[in-house]
Amino acid sequence: MRRRYITAILTLTCFSFSGYPQTKKRPNIIIILADDMGYSDIGCFGSEIQTPNLDDLARNGLKMTNFYNASRCCPSRASLLTGLFQHQAGVGDMMNTRPQSAYQGYLNNNCVTIAEALKRAGYNAFMTGKWHVGQAPEHWPLKRGFDRYYGLIDGAASYFGLYPYRPNQKLTIALGDKPVTPGENYYSTNAYTDYAIKFIEESEPSGKPFFLYLAYQAPHWPLHALPEDIARYRGEYKEGWDKLREARFKKMKQLGILDKNCELSPRDKQVSDWESLSQEEKESWEEKMAVYAAMIDRMDQNIGRIKSKLKELGEDQNTVIIFLSDNGGSNESIRGNGFLPDIIEAAKKPASDPASFTSYGFAGANLSNTPFRLFKHWEYEGGTATPFIAWAPSVIKKGNVSSQPAHIIDIMPTCLDLAGAKYPKAYKGNTIKPTEGLSLIPLFNGKEWKGHDALYFEHEGNKAVRHGDWKIVSEFPENKWRLYNLKADRSELVDLSDKHKAKVKELASLYESWAKRAEVIPFEELNSNRGDKFQN
Repeated sequence: MRRRYITAILTLTCFSFSGYPQTKKRPNIIIILADDMGYSDIGCFGSEIQTPNLDDLARNGLKMTNFYNASRCCPSRASLLTGLFQHQAGVGDMMNTRPQSAYQGYLNNNCVTIAEALKRAGYNAFMTGKWHVGQAPEHWPLKRGFDRYYGLIDGAASYFGLYPYRPNQKLTIALGDKPVTPGENYYSTNAYTDYAIKFIEESEPSGKPFFLYLAYQAPHWPLHALPEDIARYRGEYKEGWDKLREARFKKMKQLGILDKNCELSPRDKQVSDWESLSQEEKESWEEKMAVYAAMIDRMDQNIGRIKSKLKELGEDQNTVIIFLSDNGGSNESIRGNGFLPDIIEAAKKPASDPASFTSYGFAGANLSNTPFRLFKHWEYEGGTATPFIAWAPSVIKKGNVSSQPAHIIDIMPTCLDLAGAKYPKAYKGNTIKPTEGLSLIPLFNGKEWKGHDALYFEHEGNKAVRHGDWKIVSEFPENKWRLYNLKADRSELVDLSDKHKAKVKELASLYESWAKRAEVIPFEELNSNRGDKFQN
């Protein structure tokens, strides 16, 4: 440890950067990404789920209440890793191979990942967990700047082992650049953390700071949790979704996550009145939610393991941890949609059965996304708003809360700013597109941050623009702009488009200019001549 400290000081004597004082060595950087987790699903953002480790990071760091992702797994991961909008990075939709460069289904050569950029600045770069931005081996993490990798290449899988869930699908868990088969007592959330800790420990003798991208699979379906974790949530959801949404909503206001004037969106139209359910139906949903809560609980436990290891190594005071989710809660169900017959049968089993393969559907997602409406895939707040926590003892003031709008594209420049690294104009002979993000370091330091003039969103024809307190949203295939004032109406309940037509026109013009620059192809045009090969 002492040798690492001396090495860092010697190499940084004349090195300064805005995130840390000149006398400090460069920080380790850890990005933790949850999968399909809703805005209100952790304790410090309103949940009844026990997340003491995340709550502690928030209490001693920064919470951002208007932070946004790209509303879907692949697009968000592409934007996070590159600091570009997903289309610019080659993942304009999902991991589908299409001839259009913005929709090729894997990261292109005109972007760099955070790992590639930080390695040039002398960092070790590690990743564990879900990749999902390139299925072919030539696009795996080690080919995009990471030194070590263990995790799931694909979008979803059993937490207890490896088996496909769609026809003609090959799921891959990899160590480095080789597929591996999980052993006994495998549970993916634990395994990703095991390897993350192993990589951190083995990097110590190098004297280099490290970057770790820990992309948990949890709590994406299938609902799989360990019995001891499920037991803590038995009976927690017996009051039903309506009362639980109200309880979360009340807590969110008490915590300052929501403004006092915010209203709770109505129960989703796809969700029945709780009291109209049979006892069997109620018990089935209660069990699903107990398993879902247990998955997040176990993720939090593993984040605690990471914190403990940093403290053991004497690196806790010199590490930055960023936590967020890749999209809102998912309403997706396990029926039809190309699932294998045995998977559809497994979806009928109780969620606590390790052989099950199920999801929590509209009702669970409606609770997860409290107080918002709609879900993953759409560009309403329910699809794009994420809880965001940043913790850095040497930089961030305790208990800081920011309501300024920011976006997942901002993580790349923030990491470079922390590391004193430069964003490259060229890499491996390829011209690199300029980053779209802005460093969050001024917010970390409690200073004024100008922020973005506007934030933009598009996924499979759903689109939005946020400009100050105003937001326009369009839902595919309706393709009609609706207008909301988020300061007065964060839950997007009152459409003001007829009342403020000039504002709609102004923001729609911003969208068209951005869409052209960001290489967005209208979804109806993209689908009229697909020419793609579905991969996941």
